[in-house]
Amino acid sequence: MTGAPEPERRAEVLDLYKLAVEMADRVSARRGTANAFFLSVQTTFIALVSFGFPRLSESPWWVSLAVFLAGFTLSATWWMQLRSYRDLNTAKFKVINKLEERLPVKIFADEWKELKRDPIPAWRERYAELGASERTIPVVFVAAHLLLFVGRLTV
Repeated sequence: MTGAPEPERRAEVLDLYKLAVEMADRVSARRGTANAFFLSVQTTFIALVSFGFPRLSESPWWVSLAVFLAGFTLSATWWMQLRSYRDLNTAKFKVINKLEERLPVKIFADEWKELKRDPIPAWRERYAELGASERTIPVVFVAAHLLLFVGRLTV
């Protein structure tokens, strides 16, 4: 790109910018699909365990432990995958923001700046990121699996 006339450089940067935005959008779509998958699997798993709870309480304790560990592993995998998607999107948006420095408009940087400075008084100081709320869901499922396991041990 060095030595190229300014309009040509801007066109190259714009093409790279479009590609980066499209790739970030695809990562977000994959993240949504992964969330739907894990939510479906976890909900089904909890339902099956709950319906089988009377029989599960008659099983040896290690069966309940195995069920708990399976649920815990699903939750931990989900949480780690969400963290990975967050890290990937963070890197992608750093690149997008750098590319925006070479463009006349900074759509994503300006949007983020607006979100950060628009607090909702008495509730939150800044924009609540989707990742923060979606990473609590696997933790809730860990708690549900733990409650089922402890409930089995106390029956």
